[in-house]
Amino acid sequence: MKITRRSLLKSSALSGVVAILSGCERMVSEAGHLLGEAVPEVIEPSAGESIDRDFHLLSRAGFGARPGDLRYLRSIGRDAWLEEQLHPQTLRDTACDVRAERFESLSFPAGDAYEFRKTVLRAELTRHALLRAVYSRRQLFESMVEFWSDHLNIDLEKGDCVYLKPSDDRQVIRKHALGNFQMLIRASATSPAMLVYLDGKSNKVRKNTNDRPNENYARELLELHTMGVHNGYTQQDVIEAARCLSGWTFDARRTFALNQNDAFFRPDWHDDGSKIVLGQAIPAGGGAGDVDALVRIVCTHPSTAHFIATKLCRHFVSLSPPPDLVEQTAETFIRTEGDIKSLLRVILKSEAFATSQGQLLKRPFKFMVSALRATAADTHADAGILEPLHRMGHGLFQYPTPDGYPETELPWMGTLLWRWNFALALSSNRQPGVHFDYKPLFRALGGKVGSLDPSSWFAHFIGRRPSNEEVGAFETLRSDFGKQSAGSPEGVAAMIGLILSSPAFQRC
Repeated sequence: MKITRRSLLKSSALSGVVAILSGCERMVSEAGHLLGEAVPEVIEPSAGESIDRDFHLLSRAGFGARPGDLRYLRSIGRDAWLEEQLHPQTLRDTACDVRAERFESLSFPAGDAYEFRKTVLRAELTRHALLRAVYSRRQLFESMVEFWSDHLNIDLEKGDCVYLKPSDDRQVIRKHALGNFQMLIRASATSPAMLVYLDGKSNKVRKNTNDRPNENYARELLELHTMGVHNGYTQQDVIEAARCLSGWTFDARRTFALNQNDAFFRPDWHDDGSKIVLGQAIPAGGGAGDVDALVRIVCTHPSTAHFIATKLCRHFVSLSPPPDLVEQTAETFIRTEGDIKSLLRVILKSEAFATSQGQLLKRPFKFMVSALRATAADTHADAGILEPLHRMGHGLFQYPTPDGYPETELPWMGTLLWRWNFALALSSNRQPGVHFDYKPLFRALGGKVGSLDPSSWFAHFIGRRPSNEEVGAFETLRSDFGKQSAGSPEGVAAMIGLILSSPAFQRC
């Protein structure tokens, strides 16, 4: 192949860009190290036979403990830690911000995001979500961002959703993740991304015609977002809800319109007659305000309180949560008019939560993030680390149907081989897109040259001492490597890979 001067210059320029970007990433990693991401000198893992309650809170309320997190929680107590997490604005998150606020496209209003290529938007939105989950101190907030992203699922691959989801993530999900449920649903109802995803942008009823409004979003609003399936609404309620929503649309071509980047209301598309939703009358002439009346009616219905309470209890406690906890959470929903912080206090302070250790299977995203956090690995969430997540079937913002990625276990059981591959690649520092140095952990856990005591490592990753069967697995590993090489890089990598692949680490 002949190398021309032009191709040589082009190659040199690209190499320069790569070098600059690589240098930036090294600086970001070093900044994170200085700002608190470094492994502490000493790690004191849990020593009990069952999973420590402090460790359990870190694992279940967030994405798992980073080195040093357990010691910090113990120093201030579970209640104080929870209050910090419920008020994330009080927690400095500088180290995470340095990594995650690099993505220009995510700050643009919905209409302006069309300036970016789809591949850029898709990559930056996904990378941002992963980096926030891995490095943010605001773990409960990020956990709720994931929860509401599934609850109000939007698939990037439908229509123009890839251009509009960054704004939805910022103005709907993240803005209201720990706020008020009714405000969250109201923001979602007229979000440009949701209007496109569930066909609300074409929901119109022209006067003096037989037009019927599009029912897609109205149905999902009742079935998935608020009341739940078969929980007291009828087909007529869906029709009436669709009439309330008619007229709201989004048009990226409205370049010179006021509020061009937002959804807007077209009175000439709206059915302005009287309506009855769930037995409550909405008078004629409400115009744009009909959507507010609709959201208020469905969000204050008792079925909504029970449905959201059940879903939160399933997410944080058990796939079959205790009925009394669900009822207590639902009563709190009604009493506080949907205050999300209050619901989480009830759930995370309950005895049912405290005694539910190890019952929930981690979905692939949580599995990956918890592994990266526990190992204090360094990543910038590029394509190399996103690839195994796709192979595990959990590509972010890519679930095609409105119900979001499932919480149940069965759909994820086929991902175990890819989990094991990822665990072994990470532990041996062969996973593209990640750098893992085991030596700081080795020293912090009291490791000595030539030795490999698995108990402290297992307790660090799992939150309890290993069982006799688990000790036997480590003894087999020790014999495979020989006593002299048990503390070698290969031996340590194999041990960490075994723990991350174990059934115990797949659950939280």
